[in-house]
Amino acid sequence: MSILVFDSGIGGLSVLREARILMPEHRFIYVGDNAGFPYGDWEEEALTERIVGIFEGLIAKFQPKMAVVACNTASTLILPTLRAHFDIPFVGTVPAIKPAAERTSSGMISVLATPGTVKRDYTKKLIGEFAREVDVRLVGTTALAQFAEDYMMGRPIDETMILNEITPCFKELDGRRTDIIVLACTHYPFLANVMRRLAPWPVDWLNPAEAIARHGLSLMQGVEPDDPNLEEFDDLALMTKTIEDRSMRRLLTGFGLRVLSLN
Repeated sequence: MSILVFDSGIGGLSVLREARILMPEHRFIYVGDNAGFPYGDWEEEALTERIVGIFEGLIAKFQPKMAVVACNTASTLILPTLRAHFDIPFVGTVPAIKPAAERTSSGMISVLATPGTVKRDYTKKLIGEFAREVDVRLVGTTALAQFAEDYMMGRPIDETMILNEITPCFKELDGRRTDIIVLACTHYPFLANVMRRLAPWPVDWLNPAEAIARHGLSLMQGVEPDDPNLEEFDDLALMTKTIEDRSMRRLLTGFGLRVLSLN
């Protein structure tokens, strides 16, 4: 029995990092659907079918105590379906629009996300519920998740292209400026320092990873941890496609994960 942390690739490691800090007594299994990466351009029905199928196998094999869907694109689409299918708690990752709306001084925020997250009704519902009085700009990008993976694995990245992707987030109106950018993809926090340096003016880059981990911790109160003396107590990284890239394998093992393939 363990805690699953699921993402389309390796961006969910930003959530895993925080979850391990708050719940060190539990065993984690990180699941990266690198065979399906990136999720941003998938059709909703096909992506739903894929993710449910992956979780069917994972839950049958590992009988986890909880699952964290560390992916905004997947969470805004599939959380109700997962909760209806499986009898374990699910923690989702949704755009941090509410805290951004509460914290903004200028009344202007942007949500930097994949196109899938931008177009979801769930995202629009969050804006309507928590940010009616705030100027919210939704910015969809198909490139940043891959840039983040490249950056994490030590590959060169084109900073000019990154600047082009984030520039629409910065808005000026009547002497006011965007002051908060919601990082609505778990890959993006790994690029935060690069984006901060390239930004035309300082903003708060809102990373929800700690809040997601704290929600998970609240659901695990009173749940007995795994026995750390078990031989199979190692935290695992399960990837849906065999890793041929040494940089990715090195990154995962650097997180203290034993790397396996789901296939």
